Amino acid sequence: MSAIPEPLRVALALAAAGVPVLPLRRGKVPFGNCRACKDGACGGRPNMKAAGPCRCPAPCHAWAAATTDPRVLTSPVWAPVWREAVAVAYHPGGAGLTVVDLDNAAAVAWARESLPATRVVQTTRGEHWLYRGAMPSANAVRPGVDVKSLMQYARWLGPGTGRMAVLPAAVCALLVKEETTPTPGEVASSLPDRSTWSRQVATGCRHTERYVRTGLERGLALVRARTESGAASQAFGVARFLAAQHAACPGPCGLAAIGEEIVTAAVLVGVPETYARRAVANGLETAVERAA
Repeated sequence: MSAIPEPLRVALALAAAGVPVLPLRRGKVPFGNCRACKDGACGGRPNMKAAGPCRCPAPCHAWAAATTDPRVLTSPVWAPVWREAVAVAYHPGGAGLTVVDLDNAAAVAWARESLPATRVVQTTRGEHWLYRGAMPSANAVRPGVDVKSLMQYARWLGPGTGRMAVLPAAVCALLVKEETTPTPGEVASSLPDRSTWSRQVATGCRHTERYVRTGLERGLALVRARTESGAASQAFGVARFLAAQHAACPGPCGLAAIGEEIVTAAVLVGVPETYARRAVANGLETAVERAA
């Protein structure tokens, strides 16, 4: 009997502890989709925001392939992948965790001054700070800082040291950072022509066009009213609420187009486009995760 590859041995130990895992290939990235899943041929998991119709037994779709099932991890389909794997990744959100990825010394210094102490894992260039509790993920929430939880993976670099703290409000607040909406004249945006929702992009929506448009216009009005402060937070709430209305639809429901309209409304009252897009994306993702 051949020896178990070291990455698989690590993966099985993590899976036994309830941590969803997946293999990483050279370059520390997930293995590419198989032919059946390439370019969405399988039906896919659209933007990895939902499980979708994919039933592929191979480790496709990056973090969405993470599992705690030893039968899957040791299956014949996964065997050749483990022989090529150079590392193991895990899905923090699936384990009920959030990883604050600090990519350099300056980011680590900021975390030590701004965040509650918690378990720390050393990385090549910085540190991973682990908290108990899941939340939406976002990259570049500040210089050198990413938040990895739902719909992302993190490389396994060991258990770390220190007692793990509960996810603090200070980390959640990183996803929507603006406190006061700037005046429209202060914001330069390259926002393209407005993309609007229509039946052409919502062929699987079970709602009437009037229902969707009425709800969207009411939501946009709430965002437009926030001319002094809180427009990005309002955009997050509107996106989350509207996306939740489509949880039972077979899809697609044109949520990307709905999101674009919300982004446009937020930018027009002065929210920097980067903040607006992040807030809306997080709102859409949160609704999908709750539905799942």
